Amino acid sequence: MSLLDCPNSTRILLDAWVEKLAQVLESMTDQRPVSSWRTATGTAADLGIGSATETLWWRVKLRVCPEAEIWIAAPKTTWEQAGSLTLRAAGLESSNPEEIKSTWFEILAQWDSALARSLAAHLGREVTCEPGSQSSTDGRHEWLLASLRFADTELPPVAVAFSSSLVALVTAPASSTETSESRAENERQGSGHSQDLAVPTRTLDLLMDVDLPVSISFGKTQLPLKDVLKLTTGSIVELNRNINEPVEVLVNHCLIARGEVVVVDGNYGIRIQQIASRQDRLRSLP
Repeated sequence: MSLLDCPNSTRILLDAWVEKLAQVLESMTDQRPVSSWRTATGTAADLGIGSATETLWWRVKLRVCPEAEIWIAAPKTTWEQAGSLTLRAAGLESSNPEEIKSTWFEILAQWDSALARSLAAHLGREVTCEPGSQSSTDGRHEWLLASLRFADTELPPVAVAFSSSLVALVTAPASSTETSESRAENERQGSGHSQDLAVPTRTLDLLMDVDLPVSISFGKTQLPLKDVLKLTTGSIVELNRNINEPVEVLVNHCLIARGEVVVVDGNYGIRIQQIASRQDRLRSLP
């Protein structure tokens, strides 16, 4: 199957991936481009890709099956505009071509990682990408042409060639979120458990790069203000948790799990022993 007649699940995957490029650029330039895409089939020469001077090529292999790889060709106007905007947003009003190229490749590295995550959610198994390299292709491929527009400036499209192995994966039906074995197990444990399962969605994929604060709670207590003012070096504050009770793992101040304190290479760590239930998480919300 080609990208031209791909199923709806594939279109959702590609929509999210192209939109991720716009998000990466927004985070680096403080400007959100309007993105769109279309498909094509043929060689780079057939489509006029790479014919202009100083087109930048980028090749990435995906660790999911043999020969799963993409080639990304960016016209000079596009990579110069994106790279320059990024450097100006960082406070560099002037930069040389090598700095702009390196910045463009950094943008592509984030975009490649987004494809790996989207494909992992699509297939229901782990997908990672190897470090990219500057390499072109002259073979016949399925292509995705991603267009970007900053304000009133329409940039020449970024062309992405998919290897035949990767096309087969991308156009495969989206993986079920549960295997028959896990579904049977959930039925044995009751419907309440299945409601807690996290189902991959486009929205979740867009949030995968968001940083969240993680903290460990050893216990809590309440003290009158007069006792707080009496605290000095060496004072002991008694907490409401017994020494044998598990500590709590908080993400963004919300209870996520419980575990025991361990030491790893001289550093404290937490061995997760229990994932908090949905009810516990809701009760812990501030």
